[in-house]
Amino acid sequence: MKKVIIIDDEPLARSIVRAYLANCAEIEIVADCNNGFEGVKSIDEHQPDLIFLDIQMPKINGFEMLELIDSNPAVIFTTAFDEYALKAFEASAIDYLLKPFSKERFDLAFNKWKLSESNSSTSSVINEIAHKQPDEKLRIVVKDGGTIHIIPTSDVLYLEAYDDYVKIYTAEKYYLKKKTLTFYEKSLSSKDFLRIHRSYIINVNFLTRIDSFEKNSYHATLTNQAKIPISRNSYAQLKESLGL
Repeated sequence: MKKVIIIDDEPLARSIVRAYLANCAEIEIVADCNNGFEGVKSIDEHQPDLIFLDIQMPKINGFEMLELIDSNPAVIFTTAFDEYALKAFEASAIDYLLKPFSKERFDLAFNKWKLSESNSSTSSVINEIAHKQPDEKLRIVVKDGGTIHIIPTSDVLYLEAYDDYVKIYTAEKYYLKKKTLTFYEKSLSSKDFLRIHRSYIINVNFLTRIDSFEKNSYHATLTNQAKIPISRNSYAQLKESLGL
């Protein structure tokens, strides 16, 4: 018996998926969730084989939710917005159902998943989505233990590369996110964030001064007194961004 979870903030949309799955004896719907937070908890609890996932939901969207889960269920997106189709397939989605979808179109997507299962090549969602996600310039969503935090990028002082993760520093603490520094270099606002070293990106709004500590070597001091090294190649770019 395969386990399925439905995640959508619209009750009618969830009921339609339930109705379309009603005669599928080989699956069990173990949960339906009306937001991404519930989705993360249910996926961690039930470890489903397949999820039907909306994209535009309150608080966190479907792509952000996928970054917070530790398992890799197969995903069929169900959404009213067609602009995310490319991102969905880049995230190895089984299919992308555009609302309102017919029973025939739903069956096509479901059978595609069953075929991938029988071929032992189930597509799974990857955590590193290559292209910019909705609201990415405005917030970063992280999971810290059992708590999900939504961090406005305006509160981020700097980011530091840390093995396969990035440390995201705010005034209170830092959070770990399984991303690359290059990902954030490309996705964060270039007006506010600048990569000043191979291991660091700073929010220039929190920069208080630039000091020289060796010949042709500099570090940036931020409002929390953190001292961040500035590479020689980035020094000129930093001065230019500050109008110096």
